Amino acid sequence: MNTTAYVIVHGGAGLHSKNSEPEVKQALQLACTETLARISAAGTNFPTALDFVEHAITYLENCPLLNAGHGSNLTLSGTVECDASIMDGRTGDFGSIGAVSGIKNPIRLARAILEHARIPDPLGRIPPLTLVSHGARLFAEQLPPDIKAELLVPPETLITSRATKTWESWKSRLAGISAANTESSTEHDDMELESLQDTVGAVAFTSAAANSGSIACGVSSGGILLKHPGRVGEAAVFGAGCWARAPSNVEAEGEGVVLERTRKRAKFGIACSVSGAGEYIVRANLARAIVDALNSASPSSASSAEEEEEEDVDVHAILQRVLTEEFWLPNRSPTNPDPSAGVVLLTTAKDNDGEVVRLWCVFTTPSMAIAYASSRYPQGKALILRRPKSVESQANDRPRIFATGIAL
Repeated sequence: MNTTAYVIVHGGAGLHSKNSEPEVKQALQLACTETLARISAAGTNFPTALDFVEHAITYLENCPLLNAGHGSNLTLSGTVECDASIMDGRTGDFGSIGAVSGIKNPIRLARAILEHARIPDPLGRIPPLTLVSHGARLFAEQLPPDIKAELLVPPETLITSRATKTWESWKSRLAGISAANTESSTEHDDMELESLQDTVGAVAFTSAAANSGSIACGVSSGGILLKHPGRVGEAAVFGAGCWARAPSNVEAEGEGVVLERTRKRAKFGIACSVSGAGEYIVRANLARAIVDALNSASPSSASSAEEEEEEDVDVHAILQRVLTEEFWLPNRSPTNPDPSAGVVLLTTAKDNDGEVVRLWCVFTTPSMAIAYASSRYPQGKALILRRPKSVESQANDRPRIFATGIAL
């Protein structure tokens, strides 16, 4: 693999118990290391960031511990309905699926929708960004036979015994079973519900000269437990669950045109993947809000050297501000006193020594599970990040947001 690659994954923001920590960390770390190894073994000289995102999330979807693909939370009807999306930061191409059943790897179907939109339609029709439910499955049935055979599975095969047990417990509460039958298991079930509630996702960057460096992001989720059938969460919504943008001096693949989506041209690349309370994340269009805020603050490529020195970007402060002003404050209410969200963010920039790649993580919940690896550090590392006591001890009427950065 003649490229430098970075891949970061997350297993959701929420409350991760000490008991489940080793298994979750191992799953996330393997998603990174197996992705690097698989793409390298495939002999692809110039893989794109989309390839890394798709492979990493596919691994997470196959892990029964996580709320995506096999192991997803069950709907009110006791079925699995998945959402997923993927985005190319160089071209802006996007594909997603929502509320779909019987798809082993939803992120692969989202990628297929993205790739389909790149092919000119003979009648000039506008290709879809998002397909849902029955329509998404019909699209999968029209894919090449080898891909279709891998994606289409009996819907019940995605249901795990763990998900069924959790669903039965909470369905009983919803049905009004006496408190005496549920109090004894409340602490355990609360912990399990929180840890299985969130989206998984990935962001990636490659610096291969052949594709001028590419950056991408993706998310996949089984949605909230006991959701109404047909509910679509942030993992399927354009701008909500993931967003990516390449530096404006990076050319779109095969087009030879400079991406210039705003008047102020960002000098660094950004990829973002989000987890948490879907409806609130959708209202905030959170992933895009974060990337746009960082893009607006980044030094202009047309700035003089003196101006660039004065325009140092405080990513930590921007993440804190966006999570507070665009997400936490607008969505807080008496019935939702502490809106939950978690974000992994990858930023790239050039300096005199070459490419500088950095991982950022910010969340409003007690913890967030992440892992990262690179072609320079292929063994990877997994972490359960937890809010420090100084943040946890703050009053409930203040946003308890924790943000941190890691140089890769």
